[in-house]
Amino acid sequence: MRAVFLDRGTFSDDIDLPQPEGVTDYQVFEDTPQDTDTLIERCKDADIIITNKVKLDKDVIDSLPTLKLIQLTATGMNNVDSDACAANDVALYNVAGYAVKSVPEHTFMLMLAAMRSALHYHNKVADGSWAADGNFCLLDVPLLDLEDRTLGIIGVGTIGKRVTEIARAFGMTVLWAEHAGREPRSSDYTDFDTVLAQSDVISLHCPLTDATEQLIDADTINKMQQRPLIVNVARGGVVDAGAIVDAIDNDKILGYASDVFAQEPIASDYPLHRVAQHPRVIFSPHNAWGSKAAQLNLWDTLCTQVNDFINKR
Repeated sequence: MRAVFLDRGTFSDDIDLPQPEGVTDYQVFEDTPQDTDTLIERCKDADIIITNKVKLDKDVIDSLPTLKLIQLTATGMNNVDSDACAANDVALYNVAGYAVKSVPEHTFMLMLAAMRSALHYHNKVADGSWAADGNFCLLDVPLLDLEDRTLGIIGVGTIGKRVTEIARAFGMTVLWAEHAGREPRSSDYTDFDTVLAQSDVISLHCPLTDATEQLIDADTINKMQQRPLIVNVARGGVVDAGAIVDAIDNDKILGYASDVFAQEPIASDYPLHRVAQHPRVIFSPHNAWGSKAAQLNLWDTLCTQVNDFINKR
């Protein structure tokens, strides 16, 4: 079968991504512009499309009569029109579970960096401010410990549960948030508004759906009685960026640590740029998933799925 990989550039250059064994004709592009004509031209003879973030809408899918499978190199599937896939008898696969180590570790990198103002202090050393101060240590922004603090987790899947394990090793109390507006399903879960009110840190791990879009907005922030740090390794659209900026400006939250944004990459006029220099704000470029081990694990799983699909055909 013929396969085309539309955005190999979303992986590290030094990661070996071998051609799936069942693919006989294989074309790889570093990136593909979000242009319908270009997409159709590159995919017109393909049986299989492999992609990470390229959007494949109904017009594109309807125009590819040989297409049999869209294999995503990610868990999220909202960049592909699933209804168009079903109507055209095109299978749609994702890859899940590959970053169960990478994302939780990145979560705590962000959390610790914000709680201990790591970037702020790095810059104070690098720009000479510490030397100018003259003291043997510099403590102009308080260092905050994780131990004895309450972590609220919104989105309790495989990654949320691993974050729970690490948090407890730090001595944190962990609350699992039930879906907003629902009664807790069991004693393991806590009412959503209670989690907002009691948490010193809130960590987001939920998918982006109609129910979670801008879940963290001005109204939910107003329920956060402990002025928490908010950590987002879910999706950018789960938060209202403008509300986050307002909350930081008005001292309603401690800070914001995020790997994801509603617009990626973010433009210079994106609201969060205005608070980027805050000592408890830290951003990373949507790479929490991408440790070397996670990328290799993802590709191994993808090749197995593609080969199984081809063998079944």
